[in-house]
Amino acid sequence: MTATALRLSGDFSIDALTFDDITLPEPAPHDVLVKIHAVSLNYRDLMLVQGRYDPHVQKPRIPCSDGAGEVVAVGSAVTAFRKGDRVVAPFFLDWLDGPVTAAAPASALGGAIDGTLTTHQLFPERALVAIPEKLSYTEAATFPCAAVTAWHALVNTANIGPQDTVLLLGTGGVSIFGLQIAKMRGARILITSSSDDKLGRALSLGADHAINYRRHLEWDKQVRDITGKVGATHVLEVGGAGTLPLSLRSAAVGAQVSVIGVLTGLEQPLNIGQILMKTLRVQGIYVGSRAMLVESLQAFADNDIHPIIDRTFEFEHAKEAFHSLEKANHFGKIVITFP
Repeated sequence: MTATALRLSGDFSIDALTFDDITLPEPAPHDVLVKIHAVSLNYRDLMLVQGRYDPHVQKPRIPCSDGAGEVVAVGSAVTAFRKGDRVVAPFFLDWLDGPVTAAAPASALGGAIDGTLTTHQLFPERALVAIPEKLSYTEAATFPCAAVTAWHALVNTANIGPQDTVLLLGTGGVSIFGLQIAKMRGARILITSSSDDKLGRALSLGADHAINYRRHLEWDKQVRDITGKVGATHVLEVGGAGTLPLSLRSAAVGAQVSVIGVLTGLEQPLNIGQILMKTLRVQGIYVGSRAMLVESLQAFADNDIHPIIDRTFEFEHAKEAFHSLEKANHFGKIVITFP
């Protein structure tokens, strides 16, 4: 069948993306053909299009890892899904459960392989996840990267609870999911932003303390003051090299700092004294498994919590969605919907 995809074919740039008709093969015995209804954007997608994620990516490449849609056809051996089912694909098609393997990155949608920014896509039956009834296609499409990343850091490796203080940087997708997860599990929440309006919105969602990092350039001091010099037991470090030193200074003794983003870059001199003297656990988080997607979807559905979506764009205006992400004025997620 023929699908229409927005692809990176020539130069690296948003405006160089092209709408192309592509031919999909008939589903293999264990394949599922999905009509995409919604795709959410992540900073990784913007980096890929701009040539900052992988300058050697094979082109043409369909970007985006996060897509939810409707099953329209199944292979002859498929038993888990049937036509009309609502499904969402995980970030990694081959990281189903357990610890990550060296092979998982080769199955990352919208990077190593073609992604979800297309009207139709084939997926292996083993990877797809059913969407809970309480969540729409648009909402489910926000989970595979941002929600799973926050879930991996705060639940899968940390099991946070009322005894914890969580520090969140900024108000993008991962941080707002982190806020909702931390609130769900009863943790104390501190969040930073350069916008008082965004901080106000975060407080209305359940954050306990808000810090404007433009007014408080050394915002680690604010964190220590708020926590009585103790610090945060868990930090979602989305900033990267530029903010990591402040995150380390904000952390409590024995805290976990989950490094999940590169908004401020990859390289900067780092004094490891804080890591040593506080016995900090600094871990990299590269999204998560299919099992974590199932867990996070079900937790939000069970608690009747819905992801925060800043704006939606129709597929024909997908380039505008990328430009909106580039401006970094969003609160939560940006989603592209399909007719």
